Amino acid sequence: MSPNLPNYLSELPIYQKAMDIWTLSRNISTYLNYDLCTLDEYGNEDPNIYFSGDIVQQSSSLSSEVINTALENTRDEKYKRMLSLKRLTRHLYNNCTRLENANSNGKEYLPLLKVELKRFNRLHRSWMLTL
Repeated sequence: MSPNLPNYLSELPIYQKAMDIWTLSRNISTYLNYDLCTLDEYGNEDPNIYFSGDIVQQSSSLSSEVINTALENTRDEKYKRMLSLKRLTRHLYNNCTRLENANSNGKEYLPLLKVELKRFNRLHRSWMLTL
């Protein structure tokens, strides 16, 4: 939790779910990187290694986007942030789908992350109605 973050924001279920997704994606990415960092017989790296980094970057942006949305004052700005959050979640889900086709043992954990993203989307929809 950030030292400047108000307590009521850190207690939001959607923020807590975003933090869970960040932790899970970081662990999955670390696990996947061991398999994806090897070079093929031509000296090329696996292009899926970039998607593993993308899921970490996008999942870390989820929590900050939730905070920014909650702190917005106007309804229009909150709506823009909500759309951005939805777009970010969709990109994260698509990157998980791409990584499921990777040649790695860690891809079995990606459906778990996708389930958490679906739960996040449900929380996002209900939270959107309250703002």
